[in-house]
Amino acid sequence: MPATPSQQGVDDVSERTQENRSEGQSPATKAGRRLAAQLAAQKAAEAKRRRQAWAGGLAGVAVVVLLIGGFVWIDSNRDDKSSTASGASPSASAAAPDAPAQDAPTAPPAPQLPEGADPALGSKPTVKAGTGELKKLTVTPMIKGTGPAVKKGQNITTNYVGVFYKDGKEFDSSWNAGQPATFPIGVGQVIPGWDQGLVGVTVGSRVQLDIPGELAYGNDEAQAGGRPTGPLRFVVDVLAAQ
Repeated sequence: MPATPSQQGVDDVSERTQENRSEGQSPATKAGRRLAAQLAAQKAAEAKRRRQAWAGGLAGVAVVVLLIGGFVWIDSNRDDKSSTASGASPSASAAAPDAPAQDAPTAPPAPQLPEGADPALGSKPTVKAGTGELKKLTVTPMIKGTGPAVKKGQNITTNYVGVFYKDGKEFDSSWNAGQPATFPIGVGQVIPGWDQGLVGVTVGSRVQLDIPGELAYGNDEAQAGGRPTGPLRFVVDVLAAQ
């Protein structure tokens, strides 16, 4: 049965009320929600900008660090090149300040002298040129030794200096070799001037031998075979005889 007018009005009011409920809250409530949504969006955007700013700042710091590192590396290489160019050695700069210097060349050791020998036999003598014409073997004692006399056929140990008689220029010396020379005497193993001049000399003696060319290596190059020619002068220290 159709509703009465009064009933119809009641129904219309009820229907509008239901529509308002179905559509949500009041207009004021909707505006508040929109405002809240806008605020949330603004906060999100602000947070995003802050994150981007932080990221940009970190990137800038990284670039600065890389640039500083590059400058330090370049300066280090430049210093190394400067050190190399100036002749400095990287290892030399790392050496201890009190590191010992390299050993300087040392003189040959002093010879073993016979017991009671003159200490002068421990030093190389200075030998000068002779004077006048040398015609025969001349033996001049310089230091008299106290040991036994040298005998023919013995092995003797000597230090010696040999020079040209006329100008005193040295051509041979056991001192330069750093050790005495040992050889048999009086049996033709050395020049005649030595064989004849050293037999009878006492151990510990220093003698000067002035030897004519014919008792040395000869007077001409063909006879000498590349050895010193002409008259020679030797100063010989007799250190041992066995």
